[in-house]
Amino acid sequence: MRLHHRHLLRELPLIYRGGRALAKRVKHRVARSKAREPQAVASEVSTTVSEGDSKYDEKLLRNYVPLYVMLPLGVITADNVFESGEKLEKQLKDLRAVGIDGVMVDVWWGIIEAKGPKQYDWSAYRSLFKLVSECDLKIQAIMSFHQCGGNIGDVVDIPIPQWVRDIGETDPDIFYTNRSGNRNKEYLSLGVDHQHLFGGRSAIEMYSDYMKSFRENMADFLEAGQIIDIEVGCGAAGELRYPSYPETQGWVFPGIGEFQCYDKYLKGEFKEAAKNAGHPEWELPDDAGIYNDKPDSTEFFKQNGTYLSEKGKFFLTWYSNKLLMHGDDILDEANKAFVGCKVKVATKVSGLHWWYKHHSHAAELTAGYYNLEDRDGYRPAARILSRHHAVMNFTCLEMRDLEQPAEAKSGPQELVQQVLSGAWREKIEVAGENALSRYDADGYNQILLNARPNGVKKWGPPELRMFGVTYLRLSDELFEEKNFNLFRTFVRKMHADQDYCPDPSKYGHELGPLERSRPRISIDDILDATKPTKPFPWNKQTDMPVDGAAQFDLLGSLINGIKSIFFK
Repeated sequence: MRLHHRHLLRELPLIYRGGRALAKRVKHRVARSKAREPQAVASEVSTTVSEGDSKYDEKLLRNYVPLYVMLPLGVITADNVFESGEKLEKQLKDLRAVGIDGVMVDVWWGIIEAKGPKQYDWSAYRSLFKLVSECDLKIQAIMSFHQCGGNIGDVVDIPIPQWVRDIGETDPDIFYTNRSGNRNKEYLSLGVDHQHLFGGRSAIEMYSDYMKSFRENMADFLEAGQIIDIEVGCGAAGELRYPSYPETQGWVFPGIGEFQCYDKYLKGEFKEAAKNAGHPEWELPDDAGIYNDKPDSTEFFKQNGTYLSEKGKFFLTWYSNKLLMHGDDILDEANKAFVGCKVKVATKVSGLHWWYKHHSHAAELTAGYYNLEDRDGYRPAARILSRHHAVMNFTCLEMRDLEQPAEAKSGPQELVQQVLSGAWREKIEVAGENALSRYDADGYNQILLNARPNGVKKWGPPELRMFGVTYLRLSDELFEEKNFNLFRTFVRKMHADQDYCPDPSKYGHELGPLERSRPRISIDDILDATKPTKPFPWNKQTDMPVDGAAQFDLLGSLINGIKSIFFK
């Protein structure tokens, strides 16, 4: 035992031999560390309560941001089998032990309705949801009407239903198409939203029937409050956007992407719109370059390019409005399907941060976000979401400008600040996620900053706070000891240094029955939301960093080791 003690003494840098001197030095180090710790504030507030194994301060709890973890893309196989139950159960229990609030999972259209129109098979997902519920975790379910495979981070292939693709063999214009005629089979073109081409149904009707079937077959999980969020896929990668930068067609970062409106249905709609505007001669852009061009190499996006002309502005307004109406139509059907359920409906907006600092914002424009220095391309989407009582889920929360290559003229921090500010001004809730896997303090701290841009408020809810954050994603790498220890601290900081709280009402997230959507918003009101406004101010860094916390946790472990040796 004496040898063991000597070994510990050599390993602990705080220790030096000497009884009272040791105690005095340890006490000094603890005090100094607490002074450095940004949020060692819980002990200053006398509102701490205990519930079961959880302990939290009721005032600080109002700063709590729930954290969810995205399950693997192929947790249900393409053949509709849930086959990794034992491994997943252990991982879910480990995640629950560190305090996460729930999980998010793709519910793939290509799996569920694979056998034929309206032939839904929910059995594998019911088994998955049962396991998640038994692990005491909430569920965010994504209505994934897109293909898995071909996007950044896709590691499995799950196409949209074969019987839908078969229709595309005879009518390839059901798919998004670029100017060169390349078809993208990842998601149906919004040009067929109201075309009855699918056994008498339109695309919107197929999505609606799918969501109604989900509600019927998952009614027990919905009624039990296990499913709390329905995220509605509205495009490529489940995001409300055009598939403007497909890796399957050769795109690489930071290419500007291409407009995706050259199928016969969208071409016809544009010609009709141009004719009604008094310009029947106008055609879709033919000068916007190809996927991997830079903005200044194109006539459309260069300085004083086509995008600033009357014709260019008309096209971009039409292109972006079509996307907004697409999202509006699908969310209206989602609201009808889940009205009365105690859930939130949400949709995801993509974080296209490259070329954000270029005058043209080219990558955003090709994706359908008509965002310029003098025009807000995101607040109109937030206004649409507001009529459906929906949450906006935004990506790239982890990214910092300095991490991006200078030639890409990226601005992820400014982009997040703009989008979140606009959504909050529309009085809707905002959630978010990281775009790429991160296991480091810098990534976590940037997420924490965006989750509470003005920091923690000791005596109540902060003025700005995200509704929730989803971490991408559950993987073996996450569970490596070093990564998981830091993730544990990240969860704690998301919760404002409070224990896991099972009652969302305690941090202001009461879930009442979903109300029916409000009346449609006029085009004039939508365009009114494009007026640029100054974003809310952001702190330079989070006041609850995981790196400082990790150091303090290490110090605590060292102190406990000393106590166990000398103060038994």
